[in-house]
Amino acid sequence: MSEPVVTVVTPSYNQGGFIRATIESVLSQDYPRIEYIIMDGGSNDETAAVVKDYSSRLTFISEKDRGQSHAINKGFQMARGSIVSWLNSDDLYLPGAVRNAVTTFGRSPSAGAVYGEGYLIDRAGNVTSRFPCTEDFNLWKLVHLSDYILQQTVYFRKEALSRVGYLDEDLHYVMDWDILIRIGMQYPLLYVPAYMGCLREYPEAKSFAGGARRAREIRMMLRRHTGKFIPAGYIVYGLDTYQKIWCDRIQRMFASVKPLQRPLQSSIRFAAGTIIGRTIRESQGLYSDGWAGRVLRFMLPAAEGSAMVIEGTLPEWPALSGQVLRVMANGRRLGDVRIAHGDFQVEMELPPELHGRVLDLTVTASRWVLPGGRFTLRGDRRRLAYLLRGIRCGQVFGFAEKSARAASMGS
Repeated sequence: MSEPVVTVVTPSYNQGGFIRATIESVLSQDYPRIEYIIMDGGSNDETAAVVKDYSSRLTFISEKDRGQSHAINKGFQMARGSIVSWLNSDDLYLPGAVRNAVTTFGRSPSAGAVYGEGYLIDRAGNVTSRFPCTEDFNLWKLVHLSDYILQQTVYFRKEALSRVGYLDEDLHYVMDWDILIRIGMQYPLLYVPAYMGCLREYPEAKSFAGGARRAREIRMMLRRHTGKFIPAGYIVYGLDTYQKIWCDRIQRMFASVKPLQRPLQSSIRFAAGTIIGRTIRESQGLYSDGWAGRVLRFMLPAAEGSAMVIEGTLPEWPALSGQVLRVMANGRRLGDVRIAHGDFQVEMELPPELHGRVLDLTVTASRWVLPGGRFTLRGDRRRLAYLLRGIRCGQVFGFAEKSARAASMGS
């Protein structure tokens, strides 16, 4: 069986100073079946002259468009590949990226997209750091809180894009976050533990220059997906944006009263940082060390299955004895289940109306501990209930389901 064609689309407008490096990063990939399309918005710099050096190895279309999302969509609609991606004209692929993506799709035919690790680079192309946010797929976090996926590492199954729709052309800053949410609600997104792409950061870059307009677009997009008036993600990104704007205004307003500038700015930064940190830590109730809080929020993509399975460990701490988990799915109570110390697996039957739907879960624990102590103001103030290994949908009930039913306290 022949390897699939991968189509890479590069939207471009007046990025002649960077586009050669972008092109080289695509055409130097060790994967043989790459279709490369550059959708240029009518650049009036050296872009066309640079691209001409590679004209036999790519397709170059230069014409007016309605913005970056429109350019990418035109390229996707032209694509021959069953796997598609886009790479902005100032960013880079890393060696082996395309092959890593194809290999991962081959192992997981149900995946809608794959993504990996990446680096941040400066204007000159020097690595400044690892992209700090990347983690395993967490649908709730993606929908409600954070775009932790580096777009420069993402590859889509074209069939999945066709099903959920292409990029929203009304979005200017967060079209990548929006399409990842829409695909993630219908398909698994798979994390690849390999470095696959680089995001170039410099003051003129779009994500840097967006300011309040970008924050407003985040709010609109997240409201649409969450139904919440103030989504958690808007608190994080909005406060981060506006605290910088407020600090700049203070600097201008009190230019002649410099002793007031620093304490006012410090107060704003401290308040914003405190709220942002608490929102990131507490909003889902799932921590990076695997602990679940008193209230855990979790989402599963739409999948056929009659069962929902929760797996974890209840430490042998006296304060957690008699632990009971109340499980809600899409506002409906599935049941209250008592779990014993040690490893546990809870299987709960899903009502027919939830089959094939996105599951929005809330798991509330009856018992928890405060590792730092009840009266400690500093240190670990989390309310820890159990260690979570995973939540998934299943098809067939087994022994664990019978045990869970026997221990069930009613629905």
